[in-house]
Amino acid sequence: MHAIVLVGGFGTRLRPLTYTVPKPMLPVGNEPIITRLVRRLEKAGVTTVTLALGFLPDPFKTAFPGDRLGSVELRYAVEPEPLDTAGGIRFAADHTGVDGTFLALNGDNVTDLDVAELIAAHRRFGGAATLHLTSVDDVSAFGVVETGPDGRVLRFLEKPAPGVTDSRFINAGTYVMEPRVLDEITPGIPVNIERVTFPTLAGRGELFGFGTDDYWTGTDRPDLLLQANLDRLAGRFDADMQHPVSDGRGVDPTARVADDADVVDTVIGAEVSVGAGSRLRRSVLLAGSSVGKDVVVEDSVVMGSVPDGAVLSGAVIGADAAIEPGQQVINERIPSPTT
Repeated sequence: MHAIVLVGGFGTRLRPLTYTVPKPMLPVGNEPIITRLVRRLEKAGVTTVTLALGFLPDPFKTAFPGDRLGSVELRYAVEPEPLDTAGGIRFAADHTGVDGTFLALNGDNVTDLDVAELIAAHRRFGGAATLHLTSVDDVSAFGVVETGPDGRVLRFLEKPAPGVTDSRFINAGTYVMEPRVLDEITPGIPVNIERVTFPTLAGRGELFGFGTDDYWTGTDRPDLLLQANLDRLAGRFDADMQHPVSDGRGVDPTARVADDADVVDTVIGAEVSVGAGSRLRRSVLLAGSSVGKDVVVEDSVVMGSVPDGAVLSGAVIGADAAIEPGQQVINERIPSPTT
């Protein structure tokens, strides 16, 4: 089976991290999000994955020598101009010759979904497309999906007020589609799949939803990326993937952590250095970053260098961050995303 993964976004809300690393290459549990996603697709029997890109695929090609990950062949479809979600799927499908039932999914979601179960549900429904739905406690920040007893999607509600709907299901960003869905998407122009294609299919009774209670989160903000890492460290998902986070503390074997550093609930990536007397709590230190002596890092994501004595809380530190020794960085991004 073929899968198209949308990885063309610029990661604006993750800046400054995405100034130097594409959003899907950022890690959860010391593993790039895209690597984890492809491994889960492989487990479901997917043999070919096309990455739908809005820019050159060089970082992905470097990460996947020979354009393979395990048994999965990787292909690349680089849009000549931004085509939005449906337009990107149509371009990638045309570019790589999709001609059978296929998957399409967002490249920045982390979920425990059993993709094979979603495919099986789609075949039972017999519709044009099936959405993976996940339940949330507060629907007011999401687009809600209402379904009938047979799983058929009845309508979409954008950020409904309390009492408007009983549904707690939202679109979780993984879809199974028949090739005829592509005929609904005009090639070469931007088309949004959530606002245009899916409502059209639902209006004809050809769209279904498959709800699960699996782990699910987006990773398109630093706080969500951080929480996904902490959840992975705590074993809240991926129990079936047989890929533990390094040594159980989340420390990559190549990291250099001072013996008296105090590390709790923190993921530390490859080639990271942590100096003596430093205290790390509920944070992520990305590959190649460094923390000096007597540094405090709490609830933060670090990609660059943090000098001696600095204090970080709720911070996001990019690769080119300029921080002074002893500086306090509280709920701030350095460099600022506005620069």
